[in-house]
Formats: sequence, structure tokens, C-alpha cells
Amino acid sequence: MASPPHLLIVWHSRTGASAAMARAALAGAGEGTRLLRADEAGADDLLAASAYLFVCPENLATMSGLMKEFFDRTYYDVLGRIEGRAYASIIAAGSDGEGAQRQLDRIVTGWRLRRVAEPMIVNFAAQTPAAIAAPKQVSEAVRQSCHDLGESLGEGVRMGLF
Repeated sequence: MASPPHLLIVWHSRTGASAAMARAALAGAGEGTRLLRADEAGADDLLAASAYLFVCPENLATMSGLMKEFFDRTYYDVLGRIEGRAYASIIAAGSDGEGAQRQLDRIVTGWRLRRVAEPMIVNFAAQTPAAIAAPKQVSEAVRQSCHDLGESLGEGVRMGLF
């Protein structure tokens, strides 16, 4: 029996920002949402979901290696099998986050996913080695924006829009 439609949030975090933002989105999305670390998520998880939220940090102007590895590991197993499904993204940036966002968008274009929300790039302005490695504090305003995005995606799934 097929699982009911649900939102899948796949995330990776090194300093806590992406983890906090993914959890805030989960709180907004509510019932029927799965939250999985990038190293735990697989092709079966992607196939079972009807919409996706990808949350990761920008590292050296690209998405984090573990998030990229998730896409590398699952890409061909779901190619041609998830076309048209909804997705959104949140990037925890140290500078502008655009490189990570472009990389993510390019990958999911191959899957023919459909972006349903503007990219959320949160700039933590970490530019020194100490600031880059330090645990990040996510403001209440950013948490609320992540919550709202999760809520919109979760409601879209429950309404059958995604």
C-alpha cells in the first residue's frame, strides 16, 4: 500500500543554522511531514514524498558536501520517477548563498521538479575562520519565516496541490 502524500524535509548542517531552520519548517509543516538528515535520506524517501524542502549550508560557494552526496547517491534511482513534484529550498549562507542555490536548482532541474516558493537564503555573514566554524544563532524572525514556509508546503500537500 502506498504511503499517504507527505512533505519530505532533507537537511544537512555543520554549525546548527540549517538544522534549526529545518526544525522550524517541520514545526510549521505539521502532521504528515518527514524530517531526514541528508545522510539518512534515500531514493525510497524521495519516491514516497509528494513535495520536498531542501535545507543546507553554503560551503565554499556551493552546497555542503554531504547534501551534494545525497543528490549524487539518489539522483539516478529517482530520475524520471518524481517529475513535476513540488520543492523549495533554504540555504544558510556565509556570504551570498547564490552558488549553493544555483547548484541545487541545477540538480533538481534534471529531476524536473517544480519550484513552488522563492529560494530562502539566510546570510549569516560569517567571513572569518572563527565565525565560519562557530555555532550559528538563528533569529526568531528567520525561524518564523522557515515555519511559514513549512506551513505553506505542508498545507499544499494536505490540500492535494502538491
